[in-house]
Amino acid sequence: MDFRLTDEQQHLRDAARKFAQAELPALAKELEEKNEPVPADMMARYAALGYLGINLPEQYGGHGLSHLDAVIVLEEFAKVSPAVAFPVFESCFGPILAIAHFAPEALRKRLIPKIVAGKSIVAVAMSEPDAGSALTDLRTRATVRGQTVHLTGQKRWCSGAGHSDGYLVYCRMSDAPGAAGIGAVYVEKDTRGFSFGKREQLMGFRGIASADMVFDDVQVPADNIVVSAGGGFRKLMEAFDLERCGNATMSLAIAQGALDYVLAYVQQRKQFGKPIVDFQAVQLRLADMAMKVEASRLLIYQAVWSASEGLPSIQQSSIAKCFANEMVREVTGHALQMMGAYGYSKDFPIEQRMRDAWGWGIGGGAIDIQKTNIVSALIGRRFDQRR
Repeated sequence: MDFRLTDEQQHLRDAARKFAQAELPALAKELEEKNEPVPADMMARYAALGYLGINLPEQYGGHGLSHLDAVIVLEEFAKVSPAVAFPVFESCFGPILAIAHFAPEALRKRLIPKIVAGKSIVAVAMSEPDAGSALTDLRTRATVRGQTVHLTGQKRWCSGAGHSDGYLVYCRMSDAPGAAGIGAVYVEKDTRGFSFGKREQLMGFRGIASADMVFDDVQVPADNIVVSAGGGFRKLMEAFDLERCGNATMSLAIAQGALDYVLAYVQQRKQFGKPIVDFQAVQLRLADMAMKVEASRLLIYQAVWSASEGLPSIQQSSIAKCFANEMVREVTGHALQMMGAYGYSKDFPIEQRMRDAWGWGIGGGAIDIQKTNIVSALIGRRFDQRR
């Protein structure tokens, strides 16, 4: 097995790094302060440089590169901040992957070119007030009447809610119990009966909108059904396995950025007459941070490399996500501690990284749920949490 990036991937990484480091820090600061998403003019630049839809199929306007290529670019953007990286995340690892794999041909042709051009954003609507980790308890109902789908219900904790142009809505499409009754429908933002609650104020994730969504007899064409009930839930979860790899990459990038920053800090900061990097306790902590960051990167690369042009396994994606989610909390915590009061100050970037770090282990499937997924894959059966 060759762990080296190809020449093309190294060029892709270097170009993404150069752009991100030169163009995005000031924007990241502005998004953090104003709690606003990436503006349209920068979305257009992302698109022009080829950073949106990197791994989407060429026949629908995507760039046709690998999932690993998308991970490489996402990491470079997210080292600056999750907010500036979020359009890359959504266009490469979000619900557009489910649409690209499972939606009707007409819907793929209509949506994917707009995503790649930076003219549209699609978010996923999964969680509900009584259905988060217990996702098969969904109550949002989609009823097909002739050539129209009627949706009624409420969604919560949707990243991109109110800002995104369209939503892949997980919903109950039949009376079959549990997963068998769940499918997904695409709904555009301005559809009649579709409304949003107040903007959530979160601990981190500033620049990434979140809000409740209400569907009051929202009507969309039956052609907007991405997957139907029956085997639909399994397909949705297969696509979501790749989203977990994007989530893990966000964690990796936050941790790598924190490590890079604190490595420079400990060589400049002096106590007792010498740089604090000269103290063995600091050296040991830095080594632990570096080992865990690199281990996380290798787990993510393994998951997306194994997927090739398809979708990764639930075992590999859950291991990568779980490890990265726990790792980033530890690494940013160590970075803050080594910087002392400076780390705790908003004048320095580490406190933001620590706040952002915690969110990824909650969103996209909580850490403990990933551990249950891992054991299920190891022994070859699912666990019924209701018994």
